[in-house]
Amino acid sequence: MNVLFVCTGNTCRSPMAAGLFNKIAVERNLDVRIESAGLFANEGDTATTEAVVAAKKYGVDLLGHHAQVINTELIEKSDLILTMTAAHKMVLEQSAPGKTYTLSEYAGEDTDIPDPFGGDIAEYEECAARIYELLEKCADRIETEQND
Repeated sequence: MNVLFVCTGNTCRSPMAAGLFNKIAVERNLDVRIESAGLFANEGDTATTEAVVAAKKYGVDLLGHHAQVINTELIEKSDLILTMTAAHKMVLEQSAPGKTYTLSEYAGEDTDIPDPFGGDIAEYEECAARIYELLEKCADRIETEQND
């Protein structure tokens, strides 16, 4: 299964989600390939320093991350697209019907993941913790679907 995480700039939320989910997938032996992209990313930007620090608390290294803009190829090769907000989902839904969800929606909840960009490290750590919590629920769902 190819999973794509999408946020706005691909320097905070979606790289943290991709890195954290990769860790969860390895721990649970899930058959997934993970990428991230941004709707308005500056191609090649690195993850923010705060995102790198927040992810490191989970043993995840984002130093090698380089932002990429969402494109048709990424959408087409993805089996599941998880966005950080309902607004992101709205932009992508027409291009990827039936496989685009907000991260919280796929986890069985209904909230957006606020953008920590420009915030302090505490905001990033709170964001990473919330993403991790939702990703655990997503992993449960994928595990169930892969075992059926």
